[in-house]
Amino acid sequence: MPTQMQIEQITLVRTPQGRPVEADFALGPGTLPDVAALAEGHALVRVLALSLDPYLRSAMAGRHLSAAIAPGEVVRGEGLVEVTASRHPRMAPGSRWVAACGWRSAASLDPAAIEAARPVAPAIDPPTLALGVLGMPGLTAWAGFTKLAQARAGDTFVVSAAAGPVGATVGQLARIAGCRVVGIAGGPDKCRWVTEVAGLDACIDHRAPGEGGLRGALKRVCPDGVDVYFDNVGGDVLLAVCEQLALGARVVLCGLIAQYNGEAPVPLNPGLIIRARATLRGLVVYDHWADLPRMTAELSGHLAAGRLHFREDRSAGLASAPTAFVRLMNGLNQGKALVVL
Repeated sequence: MPTQMQIEQITLVRTPQGRPVEADFALGPGTLPDVAALAEGHALVRVLALSLDPYLRSAMAGRHLSAAIAPGEVVRGEGLVEVTASRHPRMAPGSRWVAACGWRSAASLDPAAIEAARPVAPAIDPPTLALGVLGMPGLTAWAGFTKLAQARAGDTFVVSAAAGPVGATVGQLARIAGCRVVGIAGGPDKCRWVTEVAGLDACIDHRAPGEGGLRGALKRVCPDGVDVYFDNVGGDVLLAVCEQLALGARVVLCGLIAQYNGEAPVPLNPGLIIRARATLRGLVVYDHWADLPRMTAELSGHLAAGRLHFREDRSAGLASAPTAFVRLMNGLNQGKALVVL
């Protein structure tokens, strides 16, 4: 008779309606096969930290490229894990990986999950960087900037959600490349970090942009127009920036924070794109996994040299994950949202 080990896990109780609330989730017990019952080609891992990402809200609504998360299922997601037992040649006990573990205290990885997992080098310190600047958010920023934005020194480069892990990274890459970089973020604390620590030239607080709202602020800060816009938000922020595009502008469409909680899309007037002779390109990070080693090497160099800065918004314990996710989806996180187990 196969033996079991007890774990904790968080399931989705109901599909969130609008912004998620803690009651949409439930913490409860679960079981995994123990070491003696571990199947060939599988591995057991201890979850060290969970990555909380806005795309999960879209998956809960069945609207993401990944499979939907249905009520009754354990919430999916990536985490930093440590191998406790393995019957797969790729994973050695004691090694650390980023893997699709879900919101659990421990997980059993099947062969497909093991092949998709990414090793975390011992030199990465803290190792949670593999979930942020040196993980999916970092690759998103690096690929969008390096492959799609076509930014040049002297360009006016605007990035929304500029205090988040993607926005802050891409904004700093633009700064390193010699662009004049303007962030858009929510709240004075985030804007202060964007300019004083991340080193962007300016940051517009979209919650209190001043006279004329966001459009007035963009005209004041970008009087000659926006050469490159890296959009993590969509909605009216995208529309407002497109109204201020310079001739030949490039727009990278990356995120849809404005729609993740169920809000209707804001129509984008194609005349704004035609008038600016602008180029729009959509970014899907899954297209760029082959570039992960190059991204890791480049961004590690910037981190070591003090040119690239990051923040982690850490919550303690698996039980804190629903509250931390609610904070994330209300824009209250300060940097990369993590749950440290």
